[in-house]
Amino acid sequence: MLNFTILNDYLPMLGQAIILTLEFTLLSTVVGFLWGIVLSLIKISRIKPLVLFAQFYTSIFRGTPLLVQLMLIYYATPQLLDYQITALQAGVLTFGLNSAAYISESIRGGILSVDKGQWEAAMSLGVPKHRLLIDIVFPQAFKNTLPSLVNESIALLKDSSMVSIIGVADTMRWASLIQAKTFRAFEAFIVAALVYYVLVMALTTLGRYLERRVRVSD
Repeated sequence: MLNFTILNDYLPMLGQAIILTLEFTLLSTVVGFLWGIVLSLIKISRIKPLVLFAQFYTSIFRGTPLLVQLMLIYYATPQLLDYQITALQAGVLTFGLNSAAYISESIRGGILSVDKGQWEAAMSLGVPKHRLLIDIVFPQAFKNTLPSLVNESIALLKDSSMVSIIGVADTMRWASLIQAKTFRAFEAFIVAALVYYVLVMALTTLGRYLERRVRVSD
């Protein structure tokens, strides 16, 4: 028989866990977005060694399991670099680097979708390349790739439950601790599932709002 009252004493911990989940997702998204922009610019450049590096990087992070990457960074960093990385740092770094591989492909596609005539017109007018990218190309590329960027953020939010494996006190870790202390799994994990659902729906709503805003000019 279900008894959700057993969770009452643990609700303050749940609030902290939700905040940590959101913090982790935000930091991972920022790292992934910034590094993804750099990778996308490398991929459309004409510097062959850098292009090959970006392609190899993307193939590695897209071709290996995220959980394996997390374990490697968390357990191998102290061994190789003599630096005791925290669980949260390892999670943000892993998810950010992994997300960048996918985001870079989305942004690259968005950049290439911009009409070449606009590139040629700007160059003929003597517009510096960095201003061309910032003022003309990136705004259009962002508008074209926004849905995929929102989907990537949602995927990060859901996949963030993996960091509980290395001890990050997120929402999933909260449910696991409740299950270990009370020996009642359903109540704790159904609450965790509802938390993730609400957060994902909130992020989806935000994404739709942003899409409407950026497409006003259309």
